[in-house]
Amino acid sequence: MSEEDYTPIVAYLGPEASFTHIAATELFGSSGLSPQPTIPDCIEAVSSGKATYAVVPLENALEGSVPLTIDYMFNEQDLFIQAELSIPIEQHLMVHPEHANDLASIESVHSHPHALAQCHKYLLYQYRGVPLIQTTSTAAAAKLVAENPEQKIAAIGNRLACEKYNLHMAEESIHDFHFNHTRFVVLSQRKGQIEKENHTNVPKTTLMVKLPKDDRPGVLHQVLSVFSWRKLNLTKIESRPLKTGLGNYFFIIDVLEGETTPLMKGAMEELAALGCTVRSFGTYYSYEQQPIRPL
Repeated sequence: MSEEDYTPIVAYLGPEASFTHIAATELFGSSGLSPQPTIPDCIEAVSSGKATYAVVPLENALEGSVPLTIDYMFNEQDLFIQAELSIPIEQHLMVHPEHANDLASIESVHSHPHALAQCHKYLLYQYRGVPLIQTTSTAAAAKLVAENPEQKIAAIGNRLACEKYNLHMAEESIHDFHFNHTRFVVLSQRKGQIEKENHTNVPKTTLMVKLPKDDRPGVLHQVLSVFSWRKLNLTKIESRPLKTGLGNYFFIIDVLEGETTPLMKGAMEELAALGCTVRSFGTYYSYEQQPIRPL
């Protein structure tokens, strides 16, 4: 089979019509997509070689980073980021058509934890006291509602999920803030970049940095100075627990620079000289999708 005929297997957080499915389709089209029930399943599919790529959510503009993704990336030593895609997030309330005229009797609302948090004010005022049930994705919530018409339940999710699972759109745009995007990354076993049109001109490199074990005063300032005096632009720095004890952290740092440039090579050498452990997830480009519209 020629390289032109090759269709990669792309694992994504499913089921169909999740926001991650939208992101995967934007980058890879509809062929070769493989829905997975959880983020760890997506990452392990790539790590084990069952999939070529995994598309997973990394960060939301309102709710911050997705800890499950970051923690699994940190513990999987051979995975790299090949692209990132930012898509706008619009949340809608949907019910089974049989309950379209009985919204006041909804007994529970289902969705991904981030989606529930993004609609906090709406749910507080419209469904105060109604149980909020977490699901693995917004599409999983929509599928649950579709498969249980006898239950008076609602789902929060995107318009595509409403259409895919033949639900009734009870109320549109229920999210608390209207500038909301989620950043998705494409993971692979090898370094490289996915090249498509309309990516940003500036490459990005994601590093994970562990501070020296001696924990001397001012070491984090020294780490930041490594980038500062070289005028390397950091778009993100965040700490996550190492899971080895209280007070033990690693740092995720996004740098707008390719990892093979002299400045970045020098920065990583200086971090090592400071006693830091540095791991690069590779250099990649960023893409953006326009707002999701009705089909």
